Amino acid sequence: MAARLRAFFKQETVLCISALCAAATMLAVPPDGAYPGYIDLRVLCLLACLMAVVAGVRRCGAFEFLAAALLRRSSGGRILGVILVLLPFFTSMLVTNDVALLTFVPFTLLLLDQIGCRDRAAMILVLQTMAANLGSMATPVGNPQNLYLYGAYNLTAGSFFAVMLPLTAISLVGLTAAAVPVLPRTLPVPDLEEAPIRSPKKLGIYLLLFALCLLTVFRILPYGIMTVVVLAVIAVVEFSILKELDFGLLVTFVCFFIVSGNLGRIDAVHTVLQSLLERSNCLTAVLTSQIISNVPAAVLLSGFTDNWQPLLEGVNIGGLGTPIASLASLISLKFYFRSPGAKPGRYLGLFLLANFLGLAVLLAASALL
Repeated sequence: MAARLRAFFKQETVLCISALCAAATMLAVPPDGAYPGYIDLRVLCLLACLMAVVAGVRRCGAFEFLAAALLRRSSGGRILGVILVLLPFFTSMLVTNDVALLTFVPFTLLLLDQIGCRDRAAMILVLQTMAANLGSMATPVGNPQNLYLYGAYNLTAGSFFAVMLPLTAISLVGLTAAAVPVLPRTLPVPDLEEAPIRSPKKLGIYLLLFALCLLTVFRILPYGIMTVVVLAVIAVVEFSILKELDFGLLVTFVCFFIVSGNLGRIDAVHTVLQSLLERSNCLTAVLTSQIISNVPAAVLLSGFTDNWQPLLEGVNIGGLGTPIASLASLISLKFYFRSPGAKPGRYLGLFLLANFLGLAVLLAASALL
């Protein structure tokens, strides 16, 4: 039993910590009639449906097909390096940063072996991780914190994109420049196997369901209708997808809704957080993200400020920095550490240097915009 508990904690560390935090706040604010008001059911339904749809698209091999098609058209190492970094950047805008990394990091490690550039893996993976975290900030569906804040502050598409697209454009320029020299100029042509779409008909269905999710994000379609349609169709088309959903992430959100709601009712905590946010919403969000990661930081801090713009910028920029600032960063870290010839110390050094440099650039850009 103890071994199972340790294994569960290791696999669901954030969930366990969030549950303990929720339980601790419940001692200070015992459960009452206000608790149901903490839970944002719209966000939970959207998150579950998006996870299911993206899992379906991934099963169809759409991402591998896209990657192979682009890489076959690359001419030389410089272009290949840029493509490898920008694939998760653009993909994460629609399928979230963690899915982009789960898809392209193993693909990249295999490709680097084929072209004899395994020694460049650490730098490529660090840039891919930053690319997934920065590309995902461009859209409301790119990561969970954006999806939550978009609904919590009742944002419009225009207001959201006006804030996030300039920072995304700066990130794109910086990542492209950093990716150019990573691989040698001349490389052998990669021997890429054919990566056909495994089920075009299912892919078409999943893309239609994704369109329904977007209509709900932009408040055109009620979330109740979307949830019923998406889950019912996936249950008929490929029921096993529903059994593989990340229910831990959904429960984690519920726990942090409880934490945020309860802390807002504790006078001393409310006063301290409001004081910090009044000094700098953005910087408070960035620093909080370094400690508890940017998703729970968004949920927690949103209960203490109506100034959504710097908070939105802060939790997205705050995905850079430490490996736990964005939990998606741990995906590429695990893949690299388990790969042959891995050099964990070198990877972490490159990760921290690149991330804090990027964080400093984007914080400066945010202050000037």
